[in-house]
Amino acid sequence: MTQNSADQRPKIALFEPDIPQNTAAIIRTCACLGAKLEIIEPCGFLLSDKRFKRVVMDYMDEKDINFYQSTDAFFKSKKDQRIILMTTKASISYTNFKFKKNDTILFGRESAGVPIKLHKILKNKLKIPMENNKRSLNLASSVAIILAECLKQTKWI
Repeated sequence: MTQNSADQRPKIALFEPDIPQNTAAIIRTCACLGAKLEIIEPCGFLLSDKRFKRVVMDYMDEKDINFYQSTDAFFKSKKDQRIILMTTKASISYTNFKFKKNDTILFGRESAGVPIKLHKILKNKLKIPMENNKRSLNLASSVAIILAECLKQTKWI
């Protein structure tokens, strides 16, 4: 993949992830596709967790991951950037949205999504359309779907 400026690559942000295997799989996906990963702490597990290490293997390069101690720290760092919230509560499909190179795509906790206050302050909210009787996709699968579309639209792949 031809890389433009590293600052312009898409960013995947995880809000307080709580399943180590999903986070590890997302780290691998971001590493392989050239996306930056941002994790808003606290995580619901330790990075030394065996389940995490088994999936992440040797793909964990902390220089490609930004850790934020809080939601406030994350939003302060994004003051001039667009944040897109992926949520099952959105009305707009990701296929009807124009991604930009410097977007940050935010995914909520596997167990609870993001707090209502974040839903209220974020303008751009998207969903992955699913069959009516289905609740949600696996977080790692959702990240891969959205990241692939973002990379396609922004000509990174």
